[in-house]
Amino acid sequence: MIVLGVILLIIGFIADISILWTIGIILLVVGAVLAIVGGTGRLVGGRKHWF
Repeated sequence: MIVLGVILLIIGFIADISILWTIGIILLVVGAVLAIVGGTGRLVGGRKHWF
């Protein structure tokens, strides 16, 4: 999810498409939060590890 967010940020920046920029930021933030919560050992979405 983090990688997809970064890709959308790059494409949105190069093509000057604001919706891709916005979706990229959202995916990047959500992916980072899930990675941090999953790294602390808490269950995320019913899973011990979030892949």
